[in-house]
Amino acid sequence: MKVIKRDGRAVDFDRSKIEIAIEKANNEVKDKEKATKAEIKQIIDYVMDLDRKRILVEDIQDIIEEQLMSLRHFELAKKYMIYRYTRALVRKANSTDQSILGLIKNQNRDLSEDGVSTGPVIASTQRDLIAGEVSKDLTKRILLPDKISKAHEEGVLCFHDDDYFLQPIFNSCIINLKDMLDNGTAMNGKMVNSPRSFQVACTVTTQIIAMVASSQYGGQSINVSHLGKYLRISKEKFTKELKNEIGKEVDKSIIDRLVQVRLKRELSSGIQTIQYQINTLMTTSGKPPFVTLFLYLQDDDEYKKENAMIIEEILNQRIGGLKDENGETVTPEFPKLVYVLDENNNLSGGKYDYLTKLAIKCAMLRKYPDFISAKIMRKNYSGNVFSPMGCRSFLSPWKDKEGIYKFEGRFNQGVVSINLPQVAIAVDNNETKFWQELEERLKLCFEALMCKHYALLGTIADISPIHFRNGAIARLESGERIDDLLKGGYSTLSLGYIGLYETTKMIIGSSMVTKEGKEFAIKLMKKLKETVDSWKKETGLGFVLYGTPIDSVGRRFARIDREYYGTVNEKGYYTNSFHFDKNEEIDEMQRLKIESEFQNLSLGGSIIYFDVANKAEDEVEDLIKYIYENVQYVELSDGK
Repeated sequence: MKVIKRDGRAVDFDRSKIEIAIEKANNEVKDKEKATKAEIKQIIDYVMDLDRKRILVEDIQDIIEEQLMSLRHFELAKKYMIYRYTRALVRKANSTDQSILGLIKNQNRDLSEDGVSTGPVIASTQRDLIAGEVSKDLTKRILLPDKISKAHEEGVLCFHDDDYFLQPIFNSCIINLKDMLDNGTAMNGKMVNSPRSFQVACTVTTQIIAMVASSQYGGQSINVSHLGKYLRISKEKFTKELKNEIGKEVDKSIIDRLVQVRLKRELSSGIQTIQYQINTLMTTSGKPPFVTLFLYLQDDDEYKKENAMIIEEILNQRIGGLKDENGETVTPEFPKLVYVLDENNNLSGGKYDYLTKLAIKCAMLRKYPDFISAKIMRKNYSGNVFSPMGCRSFLSPWKDKEGIYKFEGRFNQGVVSINLPQVAIAVDNNETKFWQELEERLKLCFEALMCKHYALLGTIADISPIHFRNGAIARLESGERIDDLLKGGYSTLSLGYIGLYETTKMIIGSSMVTKEGKEFAIKLMKKLKETVDSWKKETGLGFVLYGTPIDSVGRRFARIDREYYGTVNEKGYYTNSFHFDKNEEIDEMQRLKIESEFQNLSLGGSIIYFDVANKAEDEVEDLIKYIYENVQYVELSDGK
């Protein structure tokens, strides 16, 4: 028999542990109240006769209490309960010791499962991680209701970002870069006026990115089209300077040519500033900021010509890559790039098809950019096209008092993900019981998400001036509360989900590739979407359904389920979101078509991965044309 410890470890049953615990309680009572050796053996035999392959340590303790009571050792049972409670207090009082020592020694299991490179051996990162362990401890013991903490520990759900929950900060956002550049901002209490050149605009943008990243967790995005204005300002400045330097009588074509030379140099330097600063800056967490550049060329853009130049330069510099400390060319992890396909660049003869071909070359070589179809996105989001927050999470449409849709300057309050395969395991793959159990677990997820919301209520703008006072999100007054930004759907709360693929196989016996499997998976996704819609209606808050992309959560859930329920998943992970498992024998195009049917059910965030390894450029161009007509959001992967 395996005993499941509180930290999830499975250890062999040891009868001496029970003997020692009861004897310690025996020492606290009079002789007539003591349990005899025979009675202690009887209790141990009772536990062993249960013949269970796995048992929780808490269940064993409950049985001991019940057996002592049945033997009418009431005083002894009371002492045992006190002993048990005292041990629990000791554990709680020292709950961070091992995790902190583990990360310092680079032995922390949760960090080893983290899919993001956090550099845990670096002192500045360790400082942030140590603070995170303290936050996790206080979150678990004090800030969260016991049932939510227990659900997180047992893998029923994942209470994301508990390492930041101690502070009233939110998850991810789309920075209102236009407002901050056009109207100025402030950083570290110093005024930063509207830039007067493209180079300065790029520098200010990277400073904003660093400040924002240091005051939130999760990703952030900026729309680079707001930089087009400043490239034109530089052009006008160069034109004026050259006319003053060489005289107005010089042929205009010569001045124009010289202006273009200076402008291209300025453009290259500005984009290089963004790329190098993002990859060399360190936020207070000791990591580069998690930022995405949104590359969208709109036909009604006043600065469309300038923005086409900016996008081209960003892609060219990404193709060039960066050098690591050994001088090897590498693909930088940040900034992530998201490129929008629209009528003017969808490879059907549009004016900006050349940018899309460049984006394809970049993606095949450097993984990014991801591709968004403006055509499909408009269908799903009330005619709007906008950036994800970071690179996955999406806002839902929201209108201001003038009836104008707004996306920039909005954010996500937090994420809680449900472990779908565990629901199936808990009911032994019985479909009828599955829906009943799912309902109960979704209620827990709702309560957990409301904890995220309540933690932010009452927060004053001064907690993060860059966000709430200086324009990244809003321009509130000092001392003003952010509560209005948390309500009415202005910001979102995300219900994530893991393991649709495994759940479908458990309940139906086959994956979504079959008619029955696909029908069940669609039914389950609709149930999740209907649930968050009902929460939104009930509370007036911006609940959304989010396809959790974090591989470490899938590994954590699978590990917990394996330790609690036995070998239920040989591969050691659950697939994220609604994706097929990578080992499923299915044609890539068929998988893309099936998975695309799930995207409009997961509008709080979803992405599809498509393997382009060993594919020719013309094949990928055909794929891009298909994506534009049929799929909202795709990342081209290299199959690894």
